[in-house]
Amino acid sequence: MPALPLNSNNLPYPDPIHPVIVHFVIAMVFFSFFCDVVGYFTRNHRLFEVSFWNIFVAAIAIFLAVIFGQFEAGLAQPYQAVQPILNSHTITGWSLAAILVAITAWRFAIRARDPLKMPVAYLGAATFLICLVSLQVYLGSKLVWVYGLHVEPVVEAAKQGILK
Repeated sequence: MPALPLNSNNLPYPDPIHPVIVHFVIAMVFFSFFCDVVGYFTRNHRLFEVSFWNIFVAAIAIFLAVIFGQFEAGLAQPYQAVQPILNSHTITGWSLAAILVAITAWRFAIRARDPLKMPVAYLGAATFLICLVSLQVYLGSKLVWVYGLHVEPVVEAAKQGILK
Protein backbone atom coordinates (compact mmCIF):
# COMPACT_ATOMS: atom_id res chain seq x y z
CA MET A 1 0.00 0.00 0.00
CA PRO A 2 1.48 3.39 -0.94
CA ALA A 3 2.31 5.78 1.90
CA LEU A 4 0.15 8.85 2.33
CA PRO A 5 1.93 12.14 1.64
CA LEU A 6 2.17 13.96 4.98
CA ASN A 7 2.32 17.71 5.57
CA SER A 8 4.44 19.63 8.10
CA ASN A 9 2.06 18.52 10.88
CA ASN A 10 2.58 14.87 9.89
CA LEU A 11 -1.00 14.59 8.61
CA PRO A 12 -2.42 13.73 5.16
CA TYR A 13 -4.86 16.68 5.45
CA PRO A 14 -4.31 20.34 6.47
CA ASP A 15 -5.25 20.22 10.18
CA PRO A 16 -6.12 17.57 12.76
CA ILE A 17 -9.79 16.50 12.52
CA HIS A 18 -9.91 14.74 15.89
CA PRO A 19 -10.06 17.97 17.97
CA VAL A 20 -12.89 19.39 15.85
CA ILE A 21 -15.10 16.35 16.40
CA VAL A 22 -14.03 16.05 20.05
CA HIS A 23 -15.02 19.64 20.83
CA PHE A 24 -18.42 18.95 19.28
CA VAL A 25 -18.87 15.89 21.51
CA ILE A 26 -17.67 17.74 24.62
CA ALA A 27 -20.10 20.59 24.00
CA MET A 28 -23.02 18.23 23.46
CA VAL A 29 -22.30 16.17 26.60
CA PHE A 30 -21.92 19.29 28.75
CA PHE A 31 -25.03 20.90 27.26
CA SER A 32 -27.01 17.69 27.79
CA PHE A 33 -25.96 17.65 31.44
CA PHE A 34 -26.83 21.33 31.82
CA CYS A 35 -30.30 20.77 30.33
CA ASP A 36 -30.92 17.77 32.60
CA VAL A 37 -29.90 19.65 35.75
CA VAL A 38 -31.86 22.81 34.86
CA GLY A 39 -34.83 20.70 33.74
CA TYR A 40 -34.73 18.74 36.99
CA PHE A 41 -34.76 21.84 39.21
CA THR A 42 -37.21 23.90 37.10
CA ARG A 43 -39.40 20.90 36.21
CA ASN A 44 -39.18 21.97 32.57
CA HIS A 45 -39.60 18.63 30.77
CA ARG A 46 -38.81 20.18 27.38
CA LEU A 47 -35.19 20.50 28.52
CA PHE A 48 -35.12 16.72 29.04
CA GLU A 49 -35.91 16.27 25.35
CA VAL A 50 -33.12 18.68 24.37
CA SER A 51 -30.79 16.80 26.69
CA PHE A 52 -31.69 13.43 25.21
CA TRP A 53 -31.01 14.47 21.62
CA ASN A 54 -27.72 16.08 22.55
CA ILE A 55 -26.42 13.01 24.34
CA PHE A 56 -27.76 10.76 21.56
CA VAL A 57 -25.82 12.63 18.86
CA ALA A 58 -22.74 12.79 21.12
CA ALA A 59 -22.88 8.98 21.56
CA ILE A 60 -22.66 8.59 17.79
CA ALA A 61 -20.09 11.33 17.18
CA ILE A 62 -17.70 10.06 19.84
CA PHE A 63 -16.89 7.07 17.67
CA LEU A 64 -15.79 9.37 14.85
CA ALA A 65 -13.65 11.24 17.38
CA VAL A 66 -12.05 8.00 18.59
CA ILE A 67 -11.42 6.75 15.05
CA PHE A 68 -9.76 9.99 13.95
CA GLY A 69 -7.90 10.11 17.27
CA GLN A 70 -6.47 6.65 16.69
CA PHE A 71 -5.51 7.51 13.11
CA GLU A 72 -3.88 10.81 14.05
CA ALA A 73 -2.11 9.30 17.08
CA GLY A 74 -0.64 6.70 14.76
CA LEU A 75 0.76 9.43 12.56
CA ALA A 76 2.06 11.52 15.46
CA GLN A 77 5.30 9.57 15.94
CA PRO A 78 5.06 9.96 19.72
CA TYR A 79 8.35 10.15 21.53
CA GLN A 80 9.02 8.35 24.81
CA ALA A 81 8.02 11.17 27.18
CA VAL A 82 4.55 11.51 25.63
CA GLN A 83 3.74 7.81 25.47
CA PRO A 84 2.19 7.41 28.98
CA ILE A 85 -0.15 10.39 28.48
CA LEU A 86 -1.09 9.22 24.98
CA ASN A 87 -1.81 5.71 26.30
CA SER A 88 -3.98 7.13 29.11
CA HIS A 89 -5.80 9.37 26.64
CA THR A 90 -6.43 6.42 24.31
CA ILE A 91 -7.70 4.10 27.04
CA THR A 92 -9.87 6.83 28.53
CA GLY A 93 -11.24 7.69 25.08
CA TRP A 94 -12.36 4.14 24.32
CA SER A 95 -13.74 3.77 27.85
CA LEU A 96 -15.55 7.07 27.54
CA ALA A 97 -17.14 5.94 24.27
CA ALA A 98 -18.49 2.78 25.93
CA ILE A 99 -19.68 4.64 29.03
CA LEU A 100 -21.34 7.34 26.94
CA VAL A 101 -23.24 4.71 24.94
CA ALA A 102 -24.33 2.95 28.16
CA ILE A 103 -25.52 6.21 29.74
CA THR A 104 -27.29 7.16 26.50
CA ALA A 105 -29.08 3.79 26.49
CA TRP A 106 -30.13 4.40 30.08
CA ARG A 107 -31.29 7.89 29.11
CA PHE A 108 -33.31 6.37 26.27
CA ALA A 109 -34.99 3.95 28.72
CA ILE A 110 -35.78 6.84 31.09
CA ARG A 111 -37.26 8.83 28.22
CA ALA A 112 -39.35 5.87 27.06
CA ARG A 113 -40.64 5.13 30.57
CA ASP A 114 -41.53 8.69 31.61
CA PRO A 115 -40.26 11.67 29.60
CA LEU A 116 -41.42 14.09 32.31
CA LYS A 117 -39.19 12.79 35.13
CA MET A 118 -35.46 12.52 35.69
CA PRO A 119 -34.11 10.13 38.36
CA VAL A 120 -31.45 11.48 40.70
CA ALA A 121 -29.38 8.34 40.07
CA TYR A 122 -29.13 9.28 36.39
CA LEU A 123 -27.95 12.77 37.32
CA GLY A 124 -25.26 11.13 39.45
CA ALA A 125 -24.12 9.01 36.52
CA ALA A 126 -24.18 12.08 34.27
CA THR A 127 -22.02 13.89 36.82
CA PHE A 128 -19.53 11.01 36.66
CA LEU A 129 -19.61 11.32 32.86
CA ILE A 130 -18.85 15.05 33.09
CA CYS A 131 -15.89 14.30 35.38
CA LEU A 132 -14.58 11.68 32.97
CA VAL A 133 -14.97 14.05 30.01
CA SER A 134 -13.09 16.72 32.00
CA LEU A 135 -10.23 14.28 32.65
CA GLN A 136 -10.11 13.46 28.94
CA VAL A 137 -10.03 17.17 28.06
CA TYR A 138 -7.09 17.60 30.44
CA LEU A 139 -5.18 14.68 28.89
CA GLY A 140 -5.88 15.83 25.33
CA SER A 141 -4.86 19.40 26.14
CA LYS A 142 -1.63 18.14 27.65
CA LEU A 143 -0.85 16.17 24.47
CA VAL A 144 -1.05 19.33 22.38
CA TRP A 145 0.01 22.16 24.69
CA VAL A 146 2.71 20.36 26.69
CA TYR A 147 3.97 17.66 24.34
CA GLY A 148 3.15 19.34 21.02
CA LEU A 149 1.70 16.41 19.08
CA HIS A 150 1.03 17.47 15.48
CA VAL A 151 2.67 20.84 16.12
CA GLU A 152 5.16 21.64 13.37
CA PRO A 153 8.33 22.27 15.46
CA VAL A 154 7.78 19.08 17.45
CA VAL A 155 7.12 17.08 14.27
CA GLU A 156 10.40 18.42 12.81
CA ALA A 157 12.33 17.61 15.99
CA ALA A 158 10.92 14.06 15.98
CA LYS A 159 11.88 13.59 12.32
CA GLN A 160 15.42 14.76 13.06
CA GLY A 161 15.68 12.34 15.98
CA ILE A 162 16.05 15.10 18.58
CA LEU A 163 13.07 13.75 20.57
CA LYS A 164 13.25 10.21 21.84
